[in-house]
Amino acid sequence: MKSHSESYAAAGVDITAGYRAVELMKKHVARTRTAGAVDSLGGFGGLFVPPIAGMRKPVLVSGTDGVGTKLKLAFLLDKHDTVGIDCVAMCVNDVICAGAQPLFFLDYIACGKNVPERIEQIVAGIAEGCVQAGAALIGGETAEMPGFYPADEYDLAGFTVGLVDADDVLDREKVAVGDAVIGLASSGVHSNGFSLVRKVFANTKLDAQIADLDVPLGETLLTPTKIYVKAGLALARAGAHAISHITGGGLYENLPRALPDNLGVRIDLNAIPQQPIFEIIEKTGNIPHRDMYNTFNMGLGLAAIVPADRVDEALAAVRETGETPYLIGEVTAEPEVVLAK
Repeated sequence: MKSHSESYAAAGVDITAGYRAVELMKKHVARTRTAGAVDSLGGFGGLFVPPIAGMRKPVLVSGTDGVGTKLKLAFLLDKHDTVGIDCVAMCVNDVICAGAQPLFFLDYIACGKNVPERIEQIVAGIAEGCVQAGAALIGGETAEMPGFYPADEYDLAGFTVGLVDADDVLDREKVAVGDAVIGLASSGVHSNGFSLVRKVFANTKLDAQIADLDVPLGETLLTPTKIYVKAGLALARAGAHAISHITGGGLYENLPRALPDNLGVRIDLNAIPQQPIFEIIEKTGNIPHRDMYNTFNMGLGLAAIVPADRVDEALAAVRETGETPYLIGEVTAEPEVVLAK
């Protein structure tokens, strides 16, 4: 391609770098190809043929999100190959709360300077997330915005579209008193609360080796968000009434999103896998215990509300996906979230 603009380059935008980035990312995009994906990389729109055969009433479910200020750690560590997983996870984990299978994903990368090799690393992470989610990466946008972003920084966001039959859409209004709560462990802090995390560790080196952490602090914090598509869909097929993705706002804010307004939930904190990073954050920042549960996932990344008579089926279905389920509580008649030990 001979496209080139000296004037645009003098203003800080190198369009040839964009072409180079697209060439570098093609092999990563190819990993995500699914049956419905139509080869259109580099075109003006991403094409996808939805698998609606046999569905009574196909329903599209969309989700969008970004990585947030966790990106600041990626900049400091100069590590860019995992934040793409976070971006995909934050979108697809929301979509499965409706019982939908993510079909495809598109990303948006805005940067101060287009460094093709760095863009490739970001897209490699996005592709890995798509592979884990079973979604095709069918397009995206890389915008070079000098003067808006520093040269070594970028923002990353994306969106996904999923598909579910109308009869299979999860409905929190079906939740009843006595229903069980099944939880899935998080992989760490995921991608929420990082404005607080960065404040807590403002005077701590990211390469610090802290007791109880297997790897240095920065690497621990940069651990990508777990993708729950396989386990979440298994729970839906096993009769889950509702599913909650535990993101910003923690347990107090997200569990009620899977409940009717007149019901609550009681959670046994001893049943949730304990992860040292949260205790370290709490002690280092002198953060009130309740604030921790109203900010972070605290070791619980996904929670499903399941009828009491289908608990064993649901637990077995999750185990078949390779995840470990935890029976962590039950639905109550009081419209509040009670966390107890």
